[in-house]
Amino acid sequence: MEWVRQKVGALYKKYGTRNPFSLAKYLRIEIFYWDLPPDIKGFYQYEKRNRFIFINSSLSSEEQLIVCAHELGHAILHTKLNTPFMRTNTFFSVDKVEIEANTFAAHLLIPDENLFDYDEQKTIYNIASLHNVPLELVKLKCKGLF
Repeated sequence: MEWVRQKVGALYKKYGTRNPFSLAKYLRIEIFYWDLPPDIKGFYQYEKRNRFIFINSSLSSEEQLIVCAHELGHAILHTKLNTPFMRTNTFFSVDKVEIEANTFAAHLLIPDENLFDYDEQKTIYNIASLHNVPLELVKLKCKGLF
């Protein structure tokens, strides 16, 4: 998904940050922390040209960063789509949209240059640990790069 990587690169070039909270602020995307059920980490909502990210307030700060990056992916890549609609409409695949948002988060939170700074002993597990991200994000980041 080269187009997702390019989208992240353009945002970084324009705003000079990979922090999803800072990017949301620059892009005028409101972030709310709610006491959500444990199985819901966050969600994105678009309403009347306004974009909102809701994050489960019970998550750790590291988890909130990852959730914010993922939901920011939805805000940028799928601006006007909402999840309940996509689940009932067969033209849109929830899996595809979620993979795109995860890929966005991976490219945002793991800079390209850091992948090439590692010696031969580094593994995807080391990279995940170094960036404090789930292994799945490292796999998405590396997909197509090597």
